[in-house]
Formats: sequence, structure tokens, C-alpha cells
Amino acid sequence: MAATTLHPQYLTDAKGRQKAVLLPIEEYRRLLEDLADLAVVAERVSEGTVPHSKVVAELRADGYLPR
Repeated sequence: MAATTLHPQYLTDAKGRQKAVLLPIEEYRRLLEDLADLAVVAERVSEGTVPHSKVVAELRADGYLPR
């Protein structure tokens, strides 16, 4: 969650100990999306890389970038 501020509210017990957190639904959804993105990164960590120049050349060859 790049530079996003969270607005948590804490639920406490009778002694004032924090027991749960409430987040606005959009913040919660963004956190879930970030978690899913991190899971994909973790799954792909051992994959090889492709040089930037090769990616650009392929995108141009496929018509996604101007020549």
C-alpha cells in the first residue's frame, strides 16, 4: 500500500486492551489486493528475468509500442 494512510479504529475490552481493528472497507480491500500481489511475487521469486530492451523490442514487434 504505497503511501496510503490507514484509518484504523480499535475495539478494546473492559480493561482497555486492544482486541480488534476496524478499517474502512476500501482500505481493507486495498490491503487484500496488496496481499494478493505479494503472494504472486513470492510465487514468482525464482523465475528468471528478462532484459528491459528485450521487453521493449517484443512490445514494439507486437504493436503495443510505436516503432
